[in-house]
Amino acid sequence: MPSQKPVAASNTQRKQATISSFFGAKPTPTSKPPPLNPTTSNASKAPSVTTKDGDIELDEDEDEEPVHRLKRSLEGAAHSPGAAKKPRPSLNNKSSTTSHHDSIDTTPETHKDSPPVPSSPSQKPSNGNGSDRTSKYIFSKHAAQNDENDPDAQKQKERLHERFVKKLGRPDSIAEIKRRNRFLDDPTGGDAEEGALEDEDADQDTEDRTSTAGKKSTAAPKGKAKATKLTPMEKQVIDIKRKHMDAVVVVEVGYKFRFFGEDARVAAKELGIVCIPGKMRFDEHPSEAHMDRFASASIPTHRLHVHVKRLVAAGRKVGVVRQLETAALKAAGDNRNAPFVRKLTNLYTKGTYVEEVDDLNAPTAGPSGGAPATGHLLCITERNAGGSGSDELVHVGLIAVQPGTGDIVYDEFDDGFMRSEIETRLLHIAPCEFLIVGELSRATEKLVQHLSGSKTNVFGDKARVERVDKPKTAAAQAAGHIGEFYKALTISGDAVSENRSKSILAKVQGLSEQVSICLSAMIKHLTEFGLEHVFDLTNNFQAFSARSHMLLNGNTLNSLEIYRNQTDNTEKGSLFWVLDQTQTRFGQRLLRKWVGRPLLDKSKLEARIGAVEELKNGEGTAAVDKLRSLLSKTKGDLEKSLIRIYYGKCTRPELLGVLQTMQRIATEYAHVKAPTDAGFKSDSINEAIAQLPEVLHDVLNYLERINPQAAKDNDKYSFFREEQETEDIASHKAGICAVEQDLDDHRVDAAEKVRKKKIEYVTVAGIDYLIEIENTSVKNVPASWAKISGTKKVSRFHTPEVVRLIRERDQHKEALAAACDTAFTALLSEISSKYQVLRDVIQSLATLDCLLSLAEVASRPDYVKPSYGTATHIDVKGGRHPMVEQLLLDSYVPNDISLSAAAGDTRALILTGPNMGGKSSYVRQVALISIMGQIGSYVPASSASLGMLDAVFTRMGAFDNMMAGESTFMVELSETSDILKQATPRSLVILDELGRGTSTHDGVAIAYAVLEHIVRESKCLLLFITHYQNLSAVAAGFENNEVRNVHMRFTEKDATAAGDGDGMGDITFLYELGEGVAHRSYGLNVARLANVPQSVTEIAAVKSKEMERELRRAQLGTFVNRLGQAMADQDHTAAGLLEVVEDVEML
Repeated sequence: MPSQKPVAASNTQRKQATISSFFGAKPTPTSKPPPLNPTTSNASKAPSVTTKDGDIELDEDEDEEPVHRLKRSLEGAAHSPGAAKKPRPSLNNKSSTTSHHDSIDTTPETHKDSPPVPSSPSQKPSNGNGSDRTSKYIFSKHAAQNDENDPDAQKQKERLHERFVKKLGRPDSIAEIKRRNRFLDDPTGGDAEEGALEDEDADQDTEDRTSTAGKKSTAAPKGKAKATKLTPMEKQVIDIKRKHMDAVVVVEVGYKFRFFGEDARVAAKELGIVCIPGKMRFDEHPSEAHMDRFASASIPTHRLHVHVKRLVAAGRKVGVVRQLETAALKAAGDNRNAPFVRKLTNLYTKGTYVEEVDDLNAPTAGPSGGAPATGHLLCITERNAGGSGSDELVHVGLIAVQPGTGDIVYDEFDDGFMRSEIETRLLHIAPCEFLIVGELSRATEKLVQHLSGSKTNVFGDKARVERVDKPKTAAAQAAGHIGEFYKALTISGDAVSENRSKSILAKVQGLSEQVSICLSAMIKHLTEFGLEHVFDLTNNFQAFSARSHMLLNGNTLNSLEIYRNQTDNTEKGSLFWVLDQTQTRFGQRLLRKWVGRPLLDKSKLEARIGAVEELKNGEGTAAVDKLRSLLSKTKGDLEKSLIRIYYGKCTRPELLGVLQTMQRIATEYAHVKAPTDAGFKSDSINEAIAQLPEVLHDVLNYLERINPQAAKDNDKYSFFREEQETEDIASHKAGICAVEQDLDDHRVDAAEKVRKKKIEYVTVAGIDYLIEIENTSVKNVPASWAKISGTKKVSRFHTPEVVRLIRERDQHKEALAAACDTAFTALLSEISSKYQVLRDVIQSLATLDCLLSLAEVASRPDYVKPSYGTATHIDVKGGRHPMVEQLLLDSYVPNDISLSAAAGDTRALILTGPNMGGKSSYVRQVALISIMGQIGSYVPASSASLGMLDAVFTRMGAFDNMMAGESTFMVELSETSDILKQATPRSLVILDELGRGTSTHDGVAIAYAVLEHIVRESKCLLLFITHYQNLSAVAAGFENNEVRNVHMRFTEKDATAAGDGDGMGDITFLYELGEGVAHRSYGLNVARLANVPQSVTEIAAVKSKEMERELRRAQLGTFVNRLGQAMADQDHTAAGLLEVVEDVEML
């Protein structure tokens, strides 16, 4: 290698020590490198290398000359004596493919052990005998490991890499790009984390990574994780999350809402959005110490409630964290350098979500599949009330509130080990959320899990369950808490008057102990959601077990398909589906209550069905058409909107829609001053119509304050008409006008400074008050003007005065927005004081909607108005099944029924017949006609006379309860036991194939005993389906025809005539009720219909005939023996002959 003038040894050593830490080993050049050309060298384009404290730092702002001096020094060192022993890489070797940038060791730690690739395969490693210090620069096929074993060199290399990254900045850092463009040059901006977590300011991001750099050299001892530096916003999120660990927290960050950690994973799963990987935990667990940011997912601000609704529908509890200050007010405040203040402002669950704003212009539609969700939140508690077991008898208290409508239902009762009372209430209320106070007994717990634990349950969806503790002094604490709650209501003046407040407190204090415990727990629970004031509306309190309604227990609701069919648990095919012809959602909810609670009061029932008759007969008249038109034009859910106004959650477009709808309703009947002016004969209709115009004056008063166009556009600044604006609103609007005038005047001064006659402001990309200057005239622009944007032809600036005035204007706008929100809240509060009057109007409208729905049902072919009597009886001619009739393509075969509890009349039918002969449809038809009649509806029959039934009990179907450890037969007998305890002489009982879950002898014995008990002791109306033909003998024990044998008729062809090879004849079902007993069930024919293989049915037919012959032979033998005994026994001839007669009947 040619020699070259050596450089001073001290300089050479110092440069080697500093540069060697980041230059990788390069092959030794075999020839003299060409002279350096500063104008073309790659090094001239790279950042220069400066020395600071013995380290190297890259600085792109330095001059190029130090770089050249450094390169010449490196060259001189490479060609000095002994250089052959210490080969050095050339900075500008044309044969090397690695630039100066690449020569800097920016490789991640995981790749630093990879061997370098030689630039040419012909290059050979030097065999120089260097010292240990210089041997690492000798080229080799295998990377030298000395650096890896030298902790000082490794630490220095990592420190240099950190400084390089910090100086260069992140390539994808939006915050850095904005800062360079002077968008973030204001130090008061403070909250650089706004756009997205990964787009936080570069300094914070670099420091986060700096704090975790050099992990190999500065690794903490095993078992101790190094704490990751958290941003101020992350600290906020952690503080809020630790207080609400059971909620999915969504945080407002700039123009997005973001999920962090585990919440991001949940949101991504439920919402189908992207989750950016990162830390999932909020406790700084060592397993996530290597991660420097939280996992995150984001949604747009305007889609917040769409996604929140999906999360709560999935059973999640969702917390919304909002920014409580705006950028303009923050810049003018004392905390300008601190993060935005954030706070959890809303919590939502499935039962407390009342934020949905229905489209007020969309037609009202029923839910797609399934009965309407009631949206009840149910609180339940219980205590042991004795019994033979630890939880056989319990005393239960419950309260259910529907936050969306304000309805409240409460009850207290005792329940047995089957928990049938609890089941009945749960099926009626159909809660979407449970709040359990204290521990429930095992039986109750299993029932709640069974009814709510899956998406295919009778509620139609999985219910959310929350639990709270129940202290030993729960009753005393509840009484004190309730008293304080309603006392505060009195003091705050929220009640209409002091007397009303006292009556509210007296009414609530009259509740029982268990209900009070539930009420207190519910108040505390809803306080977290801001909905506790729903309990101010004590007029909405209703007792569940009011004896003014027929009792339909859980079995009855399921067996008779009152709300849902048993096939797929949807609404179609249910009784509610048949009767629901309502046009409004609040009317639909009221009809659901009517269906589940048939009337017992004969006078109320006759009044309701009289109103239905008048509306039916008046079809096509002006009065009825006016009602229908009014309801069809009622858009949106007024009942839900009204309660949202009461909560203060109503939006401006929604409020305008509600008030205009109420105005239209009231105006239609403004001439009605008294019920007699309504023009109908029915008092129910007249009273409902007379209630409608009561709110006209108040509604007009509210509407006169509102600017309708601004309300439709949700413009808070112009929502109130100018003369109705508050002083604060007017003051801030005047301030904004003054600032805008100053901005307009400032154009003259700005024009003088840039030597123009006139300038105009322009708005580009949402940035207003820009001054546009041609690039040829930019030299006239003062240095104090801030360039905002530009093109090839023009540049756009903000003057310091414009910046100051815009900031002042923004402060006025923020204050104006707060003043407008305050005025709107005050208006909502004023409307809330009229809540009860407005609700009465909506309830009257719902009543009219239900009556019109029943009138439309009554207009169907062959529906008849039932007559009602005081005696317990059912007398129907030509009755039909209301749901099957609607679903069948063919006509339904009608049947008669006549039952009466009067002496000498039939009160029980023993029904036999072939399988699939229509027995179950017939008994369901009788029960459904009775229920429809007591709802106040016309019934599908040619004539009907009904008594007032107090309950309908059913025991139908076969199913077990594995969760409770109960077999099919155990469930069957448990339900039968409850019926025997609860049935009264005014009840209708339906028992379908009782005793089939066990052996024939035991089943027959139990069925016989139950039948005897109901007929002789309970004396209620009974429909008893059985395949045990020998039970028909019970009818002979009643001389007054209290029990009759009937069967479903059919015709049969013998096997020879039918030509069947399996030995079975053809059966034709007639679906008609006939007198007498069907002595066969023809199960083999059903097996053939079910496509059981013919070989199986043939064997079954042969076996069936053999068994029949054996049975007849045994019966004949018994008959002969008894006949012989009767003839031989001279003392008991009469008794013996009676047994003989029974045997003859059996044969």
